[in-house]
Amino acid sequence: MDAIDLERSRAVADALAETDDTVAVAESCTGGLIGATLTAIPGSSDYFESGATTYAYGAKRRALGVSRESLDEHGAVSEPVALEMARGVRDTCDVTWSLSTTGVAGPSGGSEDTPVGTVYIGVAYAGPWGSESSYATASRYEFDGDRAAVRAKTVSQALEDLLTAIGNRP
Repeated sequence: MDAIDLERSRAVADALAETDDTVAVAESCTGGLIGATLTAIPGSSDYFESGATTYAYGAKRRALGVSRESLDEHGAVSEPVALEMARGVRDTCDVTWSLSTTGVAGPSGGSEDTPVGTVYIGVAYAGPWGSESSYATASRYEFDGDRAAVRAKTVSQALEDLLTAIGNRP
């Protein structure tokens, strides 16, 4: 298995501490690895609020408010679902930042349009009320390797995406 880089977790911890921000995660294909990675850093209770492993359609709907329409029209591994997951966990946990992951880690489950290794990572920000600065974004990635490698690369990329977003904070 590819090792998960705790340096990125430390960088996230430092960035969140500087801004006194908080984070929550909604994970599908990573199965809780992002939350585990973030909480591997001592003092993570200062910024890490919650992690939801929402693997099944029903869990995405119940825990995060992902719409049945998005799941039906686009499937779980899609930009709209990644966006709804990121917004849902941000809003239900009342945090500044959130991450979401949904993808096909393999070895099966891929298709021509969504091959094994396809992952969507969502990042959502909650700006101050009235600032109109809140947003959510999702990016598509295609990672090579076996299931463990795809999951580890997803964790690393998600933390990198969060660091970039924090650095470009509105």
